Amino acid sequence: MDESVRPTSAEVEGKRRPLLIDLFVRLIKEKPLGSVGAVIVLIMFLAGIFAELLAPFGMNEMILADRLSLPSGVHILGADHLGRDLLSRIIFGARISMFVGLGGAALDALLATLIGIVSGFFGGKIDITLQRFVDAWMCFPPMFIFLTIMAILGPGILQVILVLGIAGGIRSSRVVRSAVIGVKENIYVEAARAIGAPARRILYKHILPNVLAPIIIIFTVAMGRMIITEATLSFLGFGIPPPDPSWGGMLSRDGRRYMRFAPHMALWPGLALAIVVYGINMLGDAMRDILDPRLRGGLGRYSGVAKQRAKKAKTWGRELVSRE
Repeated sequence: MDESVRPTSAEVEGKRRPLLIDLFVRLIKEKPLGSVGAVIVLIMFLAGIFAELLAPFGMNEMILADRLSLPSGVHILGADHLGRDLLSRIIFGARISMFVGLGGAALDALLATLIGIVSGFFGGKIDITLQRFVDAWMCFPPMFIFLTIMAILGPGILQVILVLGIAGGIRSSRVVRSAVIGVKENIYVEAARAIGAPARRILYKHILPNVLAPIIIIFTVAMGRMIITEATLSFLGFGIPPPDPSWGGMLSRDGRRYMRFAPHMALWPGLALAIVVYGINMLGDAMRDILDPRLRGGLGRYSGVAKQRAKKAKTWGRELVSRE
């Protein structure tokens, strides 16, 4: 066998792109709907961050002469019953949705990771105790838990983030636990145990990196759930208290009261909520397909490297056959 035609390890592996760049490239190439969802989410984030610069009026600035006015050059989306500009309130409402979506989803993913890793890795009595608690928690309807806790704590954005994040994290821990159970039986984990590696090192070096894909999926999917649940709580009067412009609160109270006379008061907040949740769900589905190698089209982080490696291996094989 001629060693001169054998490709080097650097040639076979190719140049590995950073994780974020690789995800961005694959999202654009393979998941066009996911790219649209990413654009929608980015617009929501920018609107929430730069609300003071983008909104033509203050979120509670009232012009009584323009009460219930239809969309016009002054008020692009119209005005509510107090003369407040709907476009400005929707833009400021994006900030609340951004806080709730990011904060609740981050707490959800963090708690799910902690419970899932501890339960799945250590097993035994720890696993039984934690899973029976999760089973008991999942027996109660989520909305019943939300309304009960919010009635005790009172309305507020911090209370909403804590309630939604903790409740969602307990339920999502099942997904992380299943991934950990599948990973801990691999040979490299057994080898780390055999050489006496401590549990914290195994968790940090071997378990956590290999369950990041479901954790990221939990985070992206939870964002849409947090926003829609916050809107539901605000619609029922247990979410963000007025005068802060929550999209769910805008649909409730005044939106229902004046829907017959000024339908735009409920139309635009509902449309904004539907578009943002749709975009987040599309982005979450795309990230799941890209990150999960078990799904068709998902080859993990180094999908481009895998394709290059297969192509170079075929070329090397043909050259070897021709030489022989």
